[in-house]
Amino acid sequence: MKAVPRRFWQVGVSAVLLVSVGAVFMSYFYIKGLDVSLLNQPLPEASIVLDKNGQMASQLSASKIDAVSFKEIPQVLVDAIVAVEDRRFYEHKGVDMKSIFRAVARDVLKGSYSEGASTITQQLARNLFLTADKTVGRKLREAAYAIQIESSYSKDDILEMYLNKIYFGEGSWGVQGAAKTYFNKNVSDLTLPEAAVLAALPKAPSHYSPFQNEDQALERRNTVLKLMQKEGKISQEDYDKAAASALGAVKTVNIDEAKGRNRAYVDAVIDEAVTLYGFTEEQLLTGGLRITTELDPTVQKAVIDVMNNNSLFPESKPDQLIQSGAAIVDQKSGGVRALAGGRGEGVFRGFSRATQLKRQPGSSFKPVAVYGPALEVGYKPSTMLFDGPLNIEGYQPQDWDHQSRGQVSMQEAITSSWNIPAVWLLHEIGIDNGLKFAKSLGITLPAQDRQLGIALGGLSEGVSPLQMAQAFSAFAAKGILNPAHLITKIETNDGHLLVQAKGKGQSVMRAETANAMTAMLQTAVVQGTGKNAAMNRPVAGKSGTTQLPATKEFEGIGSGSAKDAWFVGYTPELTAAVWVGYDRTDATHYLTTSGGAVPAVLFREMLSRALAQTAVVPFDIPPLSVEQPQKESSSSNESPSKKDKEKEKEKEKEQQKQAEQGHGHGKDKRK
Repeated sequence: MKAVPRRFWQVGVSAVLLVSVGAVFMSYFYIKGLDVSLLNQPLPEASIVLDKNGQMASQLSASKIDAVSFKEIPQVLVDAIVAVEDRRFYEHKGVDMKSIFRAVARDVLKGSYSEGASTITQQLARNLFLTADKTVGRKLREAAYAIQIESSYSKDDILEMYLNKIYFGEGSWGVQGAAKTYFNKNVSDLTLPEAAVLAALPKAPSHYSPFQNEDQALERRNTVLKLMQKEGKISQEDYDKAAASALGAVKTVNIDEAKGRNRAYVDAVIDEAVTLYGFTEEQLLTGGLRITTELDPTVQKAVIDVMNNNSLFPESKPDQLIQSGAAIVDQKSGGVRALAGGRGEGVFRGFSRATQLKRQPGSSFKPVAVYGPALEVGYKPSTMLFDGPLNIEGYQPQDWDHQSRGQVSMQEAITSSWNIPAVWLLHEIGIDNGLKFAKSLGITLPAQDRQLGIALGGLSEGVSPLQMAQAFSAFAAKGILNPAHLITKIETNDGHLLVQAKGKGQSVMRAETANAMTAMLQTAVVQGTGKNAAMNRPVAGKSGTTQLPATKEFEGIGSGSAKDAWFVGYTPELTAAVWVGYDRTDATHYLTTSGGAVPAVLFREMLSRALAQTAVVPFDIPPLSVEQPQKESSSSNESPSKKDKEKEKEKEKEQQKQAEQGHGHGKDKRK
């Protein structure tokens, strides 16, 4: 092999050295030129949430920071923060190269890029000077700012600024505000376990809030304590005593600091901005952003007014309120027009029964899992379905009245909400068709739901009102699913566009399928279990009720009792889903109503008020789509429309009983 000339090596080495020296000089002057004086300025202005008309709906802002000096911050809190956020804080100069190399190695093994390896100084720089994008360029700028900060301020100054400016959740900013919010005391009075609770929060303030997730908060606090022990900041005895103590958080005031109205909607806006667009909660609350949404103030007011009308709800137990959640969507655009997260006084970033609830939908799921996919593969409202003794591998559903009609039309089956025809039909078309159709409407069911019980709403995990509203919106929009969304755009306060929603509707079924479903669900409201939802405009919809679990705890409770009650439906303008139930169902907390009762009334009241100034128009469906139910072939001499309210409640309880019995039974007829 021919030797490389010595001069070549000399030139090569000289070039590398020259480039390296140049890079060092350029980096030095770049870093020295960075302005970090913003650290001495107050937080940016609040972000504004605008409704669809461009009017302010709410203001996202930090509560006023009560800054404290470094000497007022107890050493246990400093040690806790350093242990969990940046254990080499006192050793590095803004960037921890050892941690970076570990993070890079981890990313290489995973085959993906993650944040990680950010020092306290880098976090301070990121929150004040940079955007949320996860790019190498952003990371390099973050490192440069961190180095400049370290050269301009002492370690104590950096910690003081960091602890006074970061977000600790529940509307509190800075350690003094956090100490007041969670423990009703000054930061200087914090104990070791209390300091560990606060140190646990910056990573995920909502998730580790002791007010929202006590178990996770306790586990995270003890992790912080263990890290402090590992770093030699506390003894084993200190750890054992602190880890054995209660969280001790005290909620003394309403902690809703999201100024303005529309709490559940604003919370959902924050969630969407974080999960869909990559913002941090802190950026949204301090970034001075303008967030334009799909919120309709008229519809939202109607929903909240109904939720606040206690006369529309059954009487609750003294120690627990009967709760409700509702979501209203514009089927033509997918814009979420209103959300109600619950009754009573809520909290900022609290649990939303409109978007976060997961409950079994009962018979309101039949259009999604059975009748929709059946229409799509060629069945018609007039198609006769089996309604007799049925045994599919041990699963034996029964109709609510325990009678047999032999055959009923699909129209009659959905109007009267018979169970056997629904289960039989799902078996005929194949469970996979039901699962696929539900997924196309935005509801992806887990593997354990591949069973016939889904025909009656027997789901292993459940659904939220927003999921059900989105699913039914495709029927209302002639088979076009416009994904439900809240945000239309996000801008800086000077008008620079950061996010523009680009949602596009997708055809998920034939228009004929959607039209036929609308016709059948109209009949269900006029003649069936949805009669209480009827108003002075066209309505299509389906009720649903889930019975109490078949466990020893609920033995002896009457058959008219229920766990959840639903109504899901639509007008030519809006689609809505309403859920009613207790947060914690037990032998003393359960419903004595059905989906066709209270939820249907709430649906009617919400939409009639929301559309009071809107002209009444019919559904745009061909007249031939409306097919009359077939007359019953045997047994019952009563029309379903003439059965009394107790019969209707009995009907829906029996349907859910069949759904729960079917969970895990009945394999797909088609492979």
